Amino acid sequence: MTHDFGKVEVEIPCGDLTLNGTLSLPTEPHGMILFAHGSGSSRFSSRNQFVANVLNKGNFATLLLDLLHPNEDQTPAARFDIDLLTNRLWHAFIWLKNYQPTRSIPIGLFGASTGAAATLQLAGNPELQARDEIFAIVSRGGRPDLARAEYLKQVRAPCLFVVGQNDEDVIALNKIAYSQMTCYRSLQIIRGASNLFEEPGKLILVANLALSWYQRYAISNPEISRSFQAGS
Repeated sequence: MTHDFGKVEVEIPCGDLTLNGTLSLPTEPHGMILFAHGSGSSRFSSRNQFVANVLNKGNFATLLLDLLHPNEDQTPAARFDIDLLTNRLWHAFIWLKNYQPTRSIPIGLFGASTGAAATLQLAGNPELQARDEIFAIVSRGGRPDLARAEYLKQVRAPCLFVVGQNDEDVIALNKIAYSQMTCYRSLQIIRGASNLFEEPGKLILVANLALSWYQRYAISNPEISRSFQAGS
């Protein structure tokens, strides 16, 4: 592991593979946010790094993770294999639960593009035994519609879907997934924004919405923990 300005490059065992990640741990974090990047992206995504930096300043730890190796990420079959992405995200989740510096920190999820579907499958698949330990989920320009319907119905964590106003197709797909879910959820459409939120000032809106969502449901706060467990 190498250390750089409070960040740690980590290697996470995943079967016969190793997943590379960037872990940032503020002092006494409110929660740990595990990122699932979308197709054609990686832990070096400037957009997700920007969001992670905002979360770090808000006292949330983050793990940005490469779910696919570079050669895998060249093939659409792997990019859109949601079961594969979910399995690897689950390995990262288990690693966080067992890694000494992070084992006691409650975990939230952040997904972009196809990574959003993987976060929802992780949170909704009862066999993975993670859904009761995930305190909140945020999707940025995600494809939650690619998650299996039977898992969408079983997600318990509060979910925030953030989509750009000009990304009409993805708005429609988010609404499909939204209608299949029963947990507390919110769809926020950012005016004047496209799929990548590249317009001036739009990505900071996404980051601040995510931060507020995680702060609201961070189960490290005893009062919020009780209200979340009660299903509010």
